[in-house]
Amino acid sequence: MSRPVRMPVVVSWLFASIVTLLLTACGGSETPSKTTAQTSPPAVQTKIEFLERWDVDRLNRILKTDTPQQFGVHTTYTPARNAVNLYRVTYASVIPNMGNKPTVASGLLAIPDNAATTHTLPMVSYQHGTVYGRQQVPSFPDQSPETQLMIAQFAGQGYVLIGADYFGLGTSTEPEGYMVKASHQQATYDMLMASRNVLKQKNISTNKLFLAGWSQGGFVSMSLLQKLDVMGVKVDATATASAPLDLYALVSGALYTPQAHPAVWLNSIFILAAFSFENYYDSPDLARSVIADKYYTMSKAAYDRTPYTGAIPTDLHILLRPEMYDPQALKASAFGKLLSQTEAYKWDYRSAVRNYYGDADEAVPVDDARMAMTYAMQKGDSMVKAISTGETDHRGTFATAVPEWKSWFDGLSKQ
Repeated sequence: MSRPVRMPVVVSWLFASIVTLLLTACGGSETPSKTTAQTSPPAVQTKIEFLERWDVDRLNRILKTDTPQQFGVHTTYTPARNAVNLYRVTYASVIPNMGNKPTVASGLLAIPDNAATTHTLPMVSYQHGTVYGRQQVPSFPDQSPETQLMIAQFAGQGYVLIGADYFGLGTSTEPEGYMVKASHQQATYDMLMASRNVLKQKNISTNKLFLAGWSQGGFVSMSLLQKLDVMGVKVDATATASAPLDLYALVSGALYTPQAHPAVWLNSIFILAAFSFENYYDSPDLARSVIADKYYTMSKAAYDRTPYTGAIPTDLHILLRPEMYDPQALKASAFGKLLSQTEAYKWDYRSAVRNYYGDADEAVPVDDARMAMTYAMQKGDSMVKAISTGETDHRGTFATAVPEWKSWFDGLSKQ
């Protein structure tokens, strides 16, 4: 990599020995029959908590100063033109992977302060990337630089912005459901429904719905699009950056054909996925089948966000059990079978999609990021485009793609 690795502004100390970046690539997983299942949350009242108002000066400081420092690239953003009111939404949902167990989740609702006079606004549902602290999520925006950029670029330009925290993050008391596709779909869908109800109470309507996400959030955005397409909910466009669309391809690539300069934090994918799959797919000892005995206890503590001693190795050959390096053993394992179901691109698209990728992305290889377009083209479908942001790394791809998303969504909003 020619681009130096940048440390994040906020890093969970529990993961200091695992990672050197705040956010990473990930996906979700579920069998096809469960991904399309329609479920409804229990009747629990949605709670709205006002957080604060971010004025135009603060929003423009995010665009001009904070984001370049955080993401390592200098990109021109559209200046904010209105202040934004931020709310934490706590809403009812269910966990499909646990027999539709009732749960309560949280997310962010950002409303431009001119909404009272405009009334009808476009909406962006933003799906966040991987985080290592439970509150480094949209509904705790001071702890989430990526959310800050989205607030400044979109809500500061008159879009309603929403973002679910995912199960196990934010105010959720569940174990983290990292890369668990059906649960990601349910959390984001119910956040959309809850936000629409709040907006209705405030006499605000939305005339366009756009989906966007980076890294893990790119996967979640595509998964949400799939669910909305199946349920007949209209989506006007979807844009992603560095989206790992096939988790088995990503993991097997990291194991067997690693990039010349792979991300040192790829170990976190294996740790978080192994324990999440064990919890959400009721697969006892799955994590033990993936992680070497010597590092199991501290890896479990890292997943639980509890203190531990020692250092978790970044070398996958040391962290993982030897059989993970046998392609046939991985394919036949419980972990491998779940990974092989973890994709977010194989369906018939009903709206336009743009998957942005970086040619120097140290986490998501170019071929992985282009999978949806390749799949669609093979079926004669021109709805999906994969677009390069140039020689950008994982973080730079996101920062570079955001103004491209904005330009595209602006054009569609005028139609």
